[in-house]
Amino acid sequence: MTTDIQPIEKKAFGISNLLLIIGLSLLIAAEAYCGYHVTVLSRQREQLKEDYSTIHNVTFGIFSVDQWRDKILEAVSGRVQDFKMTPQQKKALQAQVEQQLHGLVRQTAAEFNKPQKTLLGKFKKLAFNTVVDIKEVQAQVPSFARTIVTKINSPASTKRLKNIATSKLGQLKQQTYDSTAQASTALTAKMYSKYHVPSTDAFNQKMERQIRYTRGVTNKYAYIMFGCVVLAIVLWLLLRKQVYLHSTLFILSLLMAFVLLGVGVTASIIEVDARIATLNFMMLGEKISFENQVLFFQSKSILQIIQILVYQPKFDAVMVGVLLFIFVIVLPLVILTASGLHVLGNQKLAENRVISYLAFESGKWNMADVMVVGILMTYIGLNGILKSQLSSLNIHNSFLTTVTTNNSSLQPGFLIFTAYVLYELVLSRMLARITRKQA
Repeated sequence: MTTDIQPIEKKAFGISNLLLIIGLSLLIAAEAYCGYHVTVLSRQREQLKEDYSTIHNVTFGIFSVDQWRDKILEAVSGRVQDFKMTPQQKKALQAQVEQQLHGLVRQTAAEFNKPQKTLLGKFKKLAFNTVVDIKEVQAQVPSFARTIVTKINSPASTKRLKNIATSKLGQLKQQTYDSTAQASTALTAKMYSKYHVPSTDAFNQKMERQIRYTRGVTNKYAYIMFGCVVLAIVLWLLLRKQVYLHSTLFILSLLMAFVLLGVGVTASIIEVDARIATLNFMMLGEKISFENQVLFFQSKSILQIIQILVYQPKFDAVMVGVLLFIFVIVLPLVILTASGLHVLGNQKLAENRVISYLAFESGKWNMADVMVVGILMTYIGLNGILKSQLSSLNIHNSFLTTVTTNNSSLQPGFLIFTAYVLYELVLSRMLARITRKQA
């Protein structure tokens, strides 16, 4: 009877393990595929937002003399080209002209009527008083003023005045510039060529569309990764009493953890984006406006943060980067590997002191969970500071309106790294259960 049961048990053991390997391999493949796309799309989104932020940086906007010059001259030029005197303005101008003409007549009469010492001077005074009637000239001043105002408002005179004003504005434009002009022009041309757009509006629309698309697709792939991990955990719960399948299930679950860790440290974890959404004020009846002025933007992954620290010239920054690399990336990889060797290896390898220590005792040195808490606390603190500082820039009055926005957010990389930390706890429970069963 015994000899008949053993082949059946071996056959069931082999088929069950084979089916488990196939099923989990498909999950691992799906997770790895989605993880690859999360990393690639994360880099694409980071590059898109960096390019967008570069074009809309305050250096080339609010802080640019060229931008202020162009916007002010555009407003002034518009007023010059649309210039046309209203009846009230004509009446006021005529009053001013009359005042000036009356003053000129009085000044001229006073010049001729002042005491003269020479014979020629006395003769000029006599001739002036004989020929010129000051009261008559003063009475004709209003008609002279009307003629002057009418001449000024003739189409030819108006066109001539507009041309003079426009030419002076052109001279002012040529004389006013800053050092960012050439850099801004070259950078804008490069971005237009890179994204195949003809104008700033087309660039903005295309960038915003692609940024939304990459974020949506990245989230979709991240959710699929979470789904694969959840299915693996559910499968463990369903097979918790099938002891002969535990080793296979654990090893394949470790591979899923490797994928989570790899994506978690290479995809962006946090994005800091502070900008002035709009700045508006009125000048000469024209609206001067600046939009989407980026004050600061950064988006980094854990690996990028470590690289930045390691490349710093300061020793303390380098040490922090090295320690993060060891305790956040290297040690988790070593722990996962040691756990796999403990379960998969022979008895001698499983009982090796180094392997046993790394698999069961070294978890207290693992700083991945601390990293998760640190990132979260950093985001909460930084987000609060940005909101507080940006709110002080919000101005609403009759002269000036500014609206700031804080688009900082946690990225899918942080969520995936957090999922790895939680999944690692599940794996440690699995390992403890397998060890007890083997004992």
